[in-house]
Amino acid sequence: MASPKAPPFDLEVGSVLAAFGDLLNPAWTPDMIEGMRASIVSRPVEAMLAGRPVTHVERTIPGPEGGPDVVVSIFSRTDHVPGGPGIYHTHGGGMIIGDRFTGAEMLIEHVEALDAVGVSVEYRLAPENPDPAPVEDCYAGLVWTAAHAEELGFNPDRLVIMGASAGGGLAAGVALLSRHRGGPALAGQLLMCPMLDDRNETISSYQIDGIGAWDRTSNDTGWDALLGDRRKGPEVSIYAAPARATDLSNLPPAFLDAGSAEVFRDEVVAYASGIWAAGGVAELHVWPGGCHAFEVVAPQAAISIQASEARGKWLRRIVGN
Repeated sequence: MASPKAPPFDLEVGSVLAAFGDLLNPAWTPDMIEGMRASIVSRPVEAMLAGRPVTHVERTIPGPEGGPDVVVSIFSRTDHVPGGPGIYHTHGGGMIIGDRFTGAEMLIEHVEALDAVGVSVEYRLAPENPDPAPVEDCYAGLVWTAAHAEELGFNPDRLVIMGASAGGGLAAGVALLSRHRGGPALAGQLLMCPMLDDRNETISSYQIDGIGAWDRTSNDTGWDALLGDRRKGPEVSIYAAPARATDLSNLPPAFLDAGSAEVFRDEVVAYASGIWAAGGVAELHVWPGGCHAFEVVAPQAAISIQASEARGKWLRRIVGN
């Protein structure tokens, strides 16, 4: 299929993309994974916390059955009052890069604003650790977090899962897995530009080819690493690719968003529609002109500020602060 014309980028977002030029390659191939891991690293946690009344503690916890232990980072305010919300974070990175500090700035902001306890999980990455390793690590971390709510100082009835990009897909997969296994009840799922569909066959996946911050080639690379030869076949689990789920009933209330000019747009819209069709609750935003992770690419852009505010308002409503 030839690439159809893509929607235009927002003026501010497009200007930043243009300024990056060749430094921002949207098309990742498998041979680039090692280099990307070395070049795209998270800010030191000390820098993220500088000037914020937030503490950080690292814990090693039991992993999934038959798997290794898992490391989590726990964030809370220095003046934390027990009984507030908990936020469980699964990081982004296309299933192939990143660590528990990737995107942690957003988690820390919510911890500070809501006096929440935040837990960010270090899951195994593909291709060295293909499905189901990443989602099982994330689920194990959620089970531990919920079971230790009193020790950590939050109300387990106010526990929300959040993730962006691959982390959004993993968050959706964990919510489905928890429903299936009768695991921890979630008050909500905050899915930011989530990576949901291994098939890469939507209109938006063809529109975003060689442009933006993550295009269809990168998407192929990430899904191939996670699923290998199973990709696009009948054996792909709904917990790995939540867009495969045909029953989206009995899920926690969801917030979903995407840019209008990103690969994931159509699968995100379809997932929200599936939740509504099953009688569930979902809030959907499609930000006009947004590329993938536009709020990271252009944090000062008006749509980035609006997206951040919308996510924060939804989270506050869900946890009751």
